[in-house]
Amino acid sequence: MPGPSANGAVTRSTLRQQIADALRDEVLAGRLQPGQEFTVKEIAEQYGVSATPVREALVDLSAQGLLDADHHRGFRVHEYSVEDFRGIVEARSLVTDGMFQALVDGRQDLLRPDDARLAAALAGVRRRGEEAERAATCGDLTVLIGYDLRFWRELAALFGNAYLADFLHRLRVQSWVCTVQYLRPLSDLRGVLWSGHTELVDTLARRDAPGARDLVDAYNAHSLDLVERLASR
Repeated sequence: MPGPSANGAVTRSTLRQQIADALRDEVLAGRLQPGQEFTVKEIAEQYGVSATPVREALVDLSAQGLLDADHHRGFRVHEYSVEDFRGIVEARSLVTDGMFQALVDGRQDLLRPDDARLAAALAGVRRRGEEAERAATCGDLTVLIGYDLRFWRELAALFGNAYLADFLHRLRVQSWVCTVQYLRPLSDLRGVLWSGHTELVDTLARRDAPGARDLVDAYNAHSLDLVERLASR
């Protein structure tokens, strides 16, 4: 049985993650703007907690590339440039290309249609995609981000490499942090946001890796064009 100290460590770790998640959501919602500065004390007072889990959460977010640490002034929200976004898109393309190539090479049998468990998991990913598409069509950015992140994380998990899935998730979060600064000021996002989630799932279910790659390439081109146009305004 774990002792009191172990329970305390679990509680603190959970609080640390909750604070990190809450701050990440603040950044994605645009309530914490790129370049905005704050201290551990300010965040601790805002959430009514001690400084230790806050400091740990901020260090975690810094390691994920969402915050910059300044030992003398605290932390600030990382400012991503358009060039940063190009690099992120290139990196996430390399990850998805590697996953899709596993289907072509026959190294990946996790999407077998005869596996009931995996078929159910793929159906669950498709439902996430449907929700993401509805949000994209309606121009609801906040809902879209939530479902989109879950969609890609669960889709990546089907390929059986937790390291790739975690890395892709981090890149997906970074790409959203970069794009929200350009998307939030727009009054109407209907018809602006990518909504090919279910088509991608259906393409992978057919084991059509080249088709899946084409869809992701088109999505990346759309994203880059959108960010570059908005940044040039």
